[in-house]
Amino acid sequence: MDLCGKPVITRTYDAALATNLFSSVIVVTEDYEIYDEIISNNGNSILIEKEYNSGTDRIADACCKIETNIVINIQGDEPFIDKQSLDKLVNIFKNDSKNEINYASLMKSMNNEQDINNPNNVKVSVDNNSFAINFSRKPISSITNLSEEVYYKHVGVYAYRKEWLMSFAKLSPTKLETKEKIEALRIIENGFQIKMAETLSESIGIDTEKDLSKAIEIWRNK
Repeated sequence: MDLCGKPVITRTYDAALATNLFSSVIVVTEDYEIYDEIISNNGNSILIEKEYNSGTDRIADACCKIETNIVINIQGDEPFIDKQSLDKLVNIFKNDSKNEINYASLMKSMNNEQDINNPNNVKVSVDNNSFAINFSRKPISSITNLSEEVYYKHVGVYAYRKEWLMSFAKLSPTKLETKEKIEALRIIENGFQIKMAETLSESIGIDTEKDLSKAIEIWRNK
């Protein structure tokens, strides 16, 4: 998909580079066309020839070849991802002196009924300590400390410690994960925790032509 002169994946790659938060930014893909697009523009990409059930499984494969402690997984359809949001994820691990958090992700509050009911928007409910309770494509809400009901959209960015990522890849896909097509459910169903950080930045995952039209409009008005 083209976003104002560049493929969406290239826009997302450029956005990640522009944050200057990472020692390395790499596109992990099983698509030769995407691989060639990134390499031909002097970017870094790893081609995975084996098919996987999720992007996290694919990244675990790639990380066998990469020396790192923390991995940030930005889905390729998130061209509007920003430094402030990613910095919140990085800081979760920086502030975790006891190394108790192995997996983290982003969420953004929603109040538009159409967005809440859109199955392309994955929803997440959290407890009072911002750990995920459940993920679903159906409307699920959280209750704040002020007893207010709030809906959160799960933003397509994940972070994990490398050793935990390799353990995740050894877990079989779970029933809910397969039904909902939400890989984060594999963590929840196996009894592990996901720390959620709230972002105020508007994020648009481009899943449909309607999403692309909205993204083009926003890009042109930047």
